[in-house]
Amino acid sequence: MTPITVPVIFDLDGTLVDPAGGITDGIAAALTELRLPVPGKSRMDAMIGPKLSHSLTEIAGVPAALLDDAIRIYRAHYVSTGIAQGRLYPGIRSLLEDFAAAGRPLAVATQKPEGLARVVLAHHGIAGLFHSIRGSAADETGGAPDTGHVPAGKADIVAAALSDLAAAAPATAGLGVMVGDRAQDVAGAAANGLDCVGVGWGFAPDGELHEAGAVEIVHTTTALHATITRLSERPGTTALNEVHTIGNV
Repeated sequence: MTPITVPVIFDLDGTLVDPAGGITDGIAAALTELRLPVPGKSRMDAMIGPKLSHSLTEIAGVPAALLDDAIRIYRAHYVSTGIAQGRLYPGIRSLLEDFAAAGRPLAVATQKPEGLARVVLAHHGIAGLFHSIRGSAADETGGAPDTGHVPAGKADIVAAALSDLAAAAPATAGLGVMVGDRAQDVAGAAANGLDCVGVGWGFAPDGELHEAGAVEIVHTTTALHATITRLSERPGTTALNEVHTIGNV
């Protein structure tokens, strides 16, 4: 039987793009301007991936009354300087181009606001490789006027991307593999019946992806390519019984 070209849904920050301080510098700028303490590096890195409002309140301890101001200051800093600080992880561009050339449908599902995600992907010259780019609304809670309803939770964002992929490639409806660097990527995939491959170059603390249930953890894009190809041969099933770590560098 000819293998189905299973779609792949990617997280953004920590998976495709290394923010290289663009996110944490923006958060630090916001906290400093509001005269709030700036957490240490490990806690700042933990803020990359989860929804910004959650990170600011639960990790940085921003009071509810200052949350809107913190997000506003962060966004301004990120747009003016943070995006330019980021870079694609090694091998990502060629991986995506190879998948696209082979006809594999691709999507992005991120908790970054959807409009901002599109700007970031366009900045790196890869936005056109994706059939779907889904994220949260500008305020991370409601709908966005240019795309209709934009879900706020990772599971809903993955579901929206999966729906877009099904529309673009009906034969793959309900099928897909998630690729991400944090536990919420694994959870968002599982909520939609998908396997999630964890990437070891992102921001997850040691053990997080394993404990979350990633079917495999890879450390190079070569290993990721091989894993996606293997999972494509067994669509709709859990490909592995336990987490393996391959492609160490």
